Amino acid sequence: MDVDRFREQAKKRAPENKKFLQGLKRKDPRVVDDRFHQAHEDVFEEIDCLACANCCKTTSPIFYQHDIERAARALRMKPGDFVEKYLRIDEDKDYVLQTAPCPFLDHDNYCSIYEDRPKACREYPHTDRKKMVQILELTYKNTLVCPAVLEMTERLKKIF
Repeated sequence: MDVDRFREQAKKRAPENKKFLQGLKRKDPRVVDDRFHQAHEDVFEEIDCLACANCCKTTSPIFYQHDIERAARALRMKPGDFVEKYLRIDEDKDYVLQTAPCPFLDHDNYCSIYEDRPKACREYPHTDRKKMVQILELTYKNTLVCPAVLEMTERLKKIF
């Protein structure tokens, strides 16, 4: 995976993708879900997240209390110690990682707490959710982070 090439393409297509995704708000939400979910399935048959891990290298998930407790338990830490060592509170008052890349990402792009990773990581890139029309702004942001989301968007532009 050539991440630099992806970033260049994502940036170049950003204005068009933003406009396209915003336009999907005017479509039948069930049709948008169906098309996204099919694109999600198709693209993830072709793209291997372990070849990229750009999400883990550049962004942070939100950690909710349950996520903190689960990750801390996996690392045999107290939740308070986990927060102190790994997290900070962002401008939205959410717990997020202090650093990027993610401290749990290893050299082979595997997650050392994979079974106990936060819900946001489990659901990323959120393109198989119901009511996609409600998260199109997030989807747009993810076109700039995730090659799979960019590819899904390109395929959906041909359908819609």
